[in-house]
Amino acid sequence: MVKLSVIVPFYNVQQYASDTLRSLKANAREDFEFILVDDCSRDGTPEILARAERELPGAVHVRHEQNGGLATARNTGIDRARGEYLTFLDGDDWLAPGYFAQLVTAIEELGCDFIRTDHVQCTARSRTVNRVPVGRRGVVLDPREAILPADRSTSVDYAYAWAGVYHRRLVDKGLLHFTDGLRTAEDRPWIWKLHREAESFAAVSLLGVFYRRGVASSLTQIGDVRQLDFIRAFDQVIAETAEDRDADQLLPKAVRTYCAIISHHLGSIERFEPAVAKKLKSMSAAALRRMPQDVLDEALDSMDLQRAGKLRRLRRRPASAGAAA
Repeated sequence: MVKLSVIVPFYNVQQYASDTLRSLKANAREDFEFILVDDCSRDGTPEILARAERELPGAVHVRHEQNGGLATARNTGIDRARGEYLTFLDGDDWLAPGYFAQLVTAIEELGCDFIRTDHVQCTARSRTVNRVPVGRRGVVLDPREAILPADRSTSVDYAYAWAGVYHRRLVDKGLLHFTDGLRTAEDRPWIWKLHREAESFAAVSLLGVFYRRGVASSLTQIGDVRQLDFIRAFDQVIAETAEDRDADQLLPKAVRTYCAIISHHLGSIERFEPAVAKKLKSMSAAALRRMPQDVLDEALDSMDLQRAGKLRRLRRRPASAGAAA
């Protein structure tokens, strides 16, 4: 019986894959499996993973014939997973030794649907501890109650799939798969769905995931059109939340978060290719007009004047061809 399935997508990360795999080996247990999904890498990553399949206990090597993106690669891993519990790691991050055993112990003791954990963000030689924005630790909570308030950072804003562990019943309920084909912000509709529809969760003070920021091949560092998938991701959040029984309470949070993300991208628009920057503006304007306008007005009224003014001007921008997400 497999206790834990660890799903690890890899794409062109030959520089970091060996560190990731060494950390997995330091977490190996006879009832753990590691599903290594090569998302059609074009560098030396496939050779590294082929060797890991032979040398890493519990390794299962799966290769995509076409690149599908992180969401699709994770779904491949979920479909292959046999464990009672599932978790994730990205192919350029790494773990503290023995971390997964602690993670499994925590969720078994609490008996909840999923657990969220803290993590260490690593940028060059800098290390920063990032905490789950949930005040009560080691206590089973209602995920819906952790979505609000709208004007503060909450658990749905901590959208890291690898910062936690998930019971298999979430797969059976259709809550653990990602929106296929999303190239960025894939964690956002996923974390919102978990919090709206799962029955229980907990935050625990475990620190064992080391998240590598500033990787050149990461989409967060690349200003091409794939970055604009955040609009499709947040459109999904808005649409699904609008159908929720508590839509009137939850939509202000979803809309405010969407506005904050649009503002963030506009604030660093110089990193985008010129054609993509133009498309970002037109697609963002169209997204603002698609939002529930009364909720949007309230969200803008609650934001600082500079950001709110920029978004109001953007909303008035004339519609152009190709502005739809």
